[in-house]
Formats: sequence, C-alpha cells, structure tokens
Amino acid sequence: MSGNQEHPNHPSIDQSDRTVPRNLRQTGDPGIEMLVSTRVRKSPFFHKSFNEEGAWRATVYNRLYHPRGLIEEEDGGVMKEYDALTNDVTLWDVAVERQIRVKGPDAEALTNYVVTRDVTGMDAMDGKYVILCNEDGGILNDPVLLRPEEDEFWFSISDSTLMQWLQGVNVDNEFDVEIDEIDVAPMQIQGPKALDVMVDVVGDEVKDIPYYGLMEAQIDGVDVLISQTGFSGEEGFEVYVKEASKYAERVWDPVMESVKDHGGRQIAPGHHRRIAAGIMSWGQDMDHETSPFQVNLGYQVPDDKDADYIGREALEEQAEQIENGNYPFERKLIGLKMAGEPIRDYAPDFWIISDPDTGEECGYITSPWWNPDLETNIAMGHVPAEKLEEVTDTPLNDDIYDEDLDVEFEVHLPDEYAEEEGEPVFATVAKVPFKESVNPSAREQAKLNARQEAESSSDD
Repeated sequence: MSGNQEHPNHPSIDQSDRTVPRNLRQTGDPGIEMLVSTRVRKSPFFHKSFNEEGAWRATVYNRLYHPRGLIEEEDGGVMKEYDALTNDVTLWDVAVERQIRVKGPDAEALTNYVVTRDVTGMDAMDGKYVILCNEDGGILNDPVLLRPEEDEFWFSISDSTLMQWLQGVNVDNEFDVEIDEIDVAPMQIQGPKALDVMVDVVGDEVKDIPYYGLMEAQIDGVDVLISQTGFSGEEGFEVYVKEASKYAERVWDPVMESVKDHGGRQIAPGHHRRIAAGIMSWGQDMDHETSPFQVNLGYQVPDDKDADYIGREALEEQAEQIENGNYPFERKLIGLKMAGEPIRDYAPDFWIISDPDTGEECGYITSPWWNPDLETNIAMGHVPAEKLEEVTDTPLNDDIYDEDLDVEFEVHLPDEYAEEEGEPVFATVAKVPFKESVNPSAREQAKLNARQEAESSSDD
C-alpha cells in the first residue's frame, strides 16, 4: 500500500465520477485455483483449448471459461505468445464473445436506438465497432456489430451482460424484433500470416473482404461467417461457427492445422498487443460508469445522427461542455510509458499512480504490459484531468492522445517490477496508440487522412 492513509482502498484518490469506486487495495495474486463447475459454461472449443492445446489457466468472461495462458511460464509464457502473434499467426478461442441477435422488421430501428453511431448506412454483410451507453452516457458494452442480413444484427459482445438490457429496452418500446443469444461461436486468427491461413481454409475469395466486411463460407462442410476484424492490432480475421455446439471442433481442426503449418499456434487473446494498439478492454479501462469522452471514444458520439438513441442527451451535453473548455470529469484515461522491470503478465491490481510534484495519490493503472518493440513498459491509466489541463494549457479533448506530452507521474509497481523496493517508478504521458495497427480505428484513420491532406496542401 502506498501513501500514509489508514484505509486500504486508497480513498485519497478521487473517484467521485463513480457510484461504486474501483477496488484499489493492492492485494496482489494470492495464487488461488479456479474451480471448474457447471455454473460457468464451457465453450464449444473448451476441449480443444484446455485438453488438447494445453491451456493452463483461465478467467471467466461472459460466464464462460476463457483460456488466458497456453505457453507455460518456464517456456517463455505470454511474451512468447506475443512473438507468435507479431511474427507468424495465432488462433484464439473467443467463444466468450457471445452472439446476441436482433432479428425482425424493426431490427435496424432498435439497433440504431441502442448504439451511439448511425447504423442505417450499414448494408447486409457489413460490420462496425460500436458502443452502447446508458442514459447517463456510461458505456455498457463495446461490441463488434455484424449485419449478416438486412433484417438481422449480431452483437459480438464484450464482457458484460447485454441480452437482458436489449430485451428490457424493448419491453416498453415494442420494436417488432426477436432478441436472443444464438448458437454461434467465434475464433480469431491473428498475425501477419492470418491471410495465408484463411486462404488455406476457405480460398482466395477471402482476400476480397474489406476491413469490417463479412463473407459467408464453409469450412469442412460447416457454414461459417467470416469478418476481417480482431482484438490485436495485427492483421486478422474472425470465424463465426454456426451451430457451434455441434460443429465447433470440426471447424477448429483444419484452422488449427493450417495455423501450425504456417509456424503458428493457439495463444490467449493478445492483451499485450491490444494495449500497444490502444484497444481498450471493457471492465478494465472502461465500464458503465465511464463516458466515451474519458477513454478516447469521443468519435463514437456523432454530431450528425438524425435518430434518437439512449444516452444522447447526456452525451451531447458532455460534448458541449468539452467544446466550451469545461471538461466535465475528474479523470481521463491516458497512455503512459513507464520505467521498471519488464511487466510480462497480467496485473492483478489497479496499480496506484501519484503526482511526483506533491506525492499525492491521484489515479490508477488499468492495463500495463512490457512492449519488446518499444523496449519499455506501457500502460493505460486514469489520471486527474486537471493535471493534464495545467500542463497542456488547452481545453482537454481527445487530441491529447496524438502526441507524447511532457507530463510525469509516478507509478507504484509491486516490488517484483520496481527498480527499487518500495519506491515508485517514473512514467510519462505517451501517444496512443503506442504502436500503429495494421488496420487503424475510425478515429486514427480520420487523423491519418487529415495529416495526409495537410501534407498534400503544403506540397502544393
């Protein structure tokens, strides 16, 4: 525990933005064993991941067991998995991305009402990254949204219950739709050789799928839906296996065989790489008490959407305050490059951030990891907006992510990562993403386009 406070949950860190504060007590990893029981669901790929490919640990995500370690620590652990992801190709068991289907004549109208972005421009066989917010503008989920049919949407959800929310929204609204979970399980193929694997298993036509585009195909006679998407920042695809309770393993085997033929293997979802890409994880970096304007998702709040949507009034009010130079939140998520010994595994706690000028605890790390390409520890964390405003001397908005800033904090790492036992390490505010993605996000692409236009104008 850092600081001189009496209470272990670090009340000196202002969490007045939240109704339920984060648990900031630094308890570390107690080395407990996960109990496997029928209360938590096994995915259709469970046997392949754990019994055949040797996954040795798991977390629970969307009430399913989720493999989070394939290579044992003594053999290189998660950082060896990073090598496979960034140099070759990897297969991920992500059946935990449960598929919630909205189907019927009013599918587009309901979907457009619950997500912030306008979905009316999506054609059948399109996908899009979206967020759903509550009436206060808090982020409920950030799924990939798929539109396999004109009257059908699939929400490929992150780790929060969404089906009941959608059903509840429709109780009084009475959109003419069916809302249910369907028997579809996705796997991800991620890495530089992902396209080679996909050509092996479905043919050359997969080369024509645009980013966030969809394609129907068969693998070993099983119907699948393929999207060019992923959670890594590397080139990647997702394969959605239909009737997965019957056919998941039948699809898995030829994909796994091709991955291994190309020098790859199964790994856990690449959190080390997604952090470098600035991709956030729901529950860690954001949740239902977080506004998109706090976490680099302001671009998800359009100023030209005609239809009403849940959270619109609150989000538009927040946007107006920010535009007028009155940032309405105590905390903002930023990127940090920080000293210390290489962090080569998941953090068991939200590590404490303090202000080196005052010594006061002021924030917390959400997602840290060592990046071998940058040769430094990187992290995302929540820090005081006021501190950032003082240094930048400009109204606080998402432009803060576009460059490294001369802003320092101290991070209280566990002793195993600290440079000196019991002492914090220095960290500086860094550009996000830390490492460019193969397929930039809509926000990043807009920035790249603007930069290219400016360079073109200066050349003229």
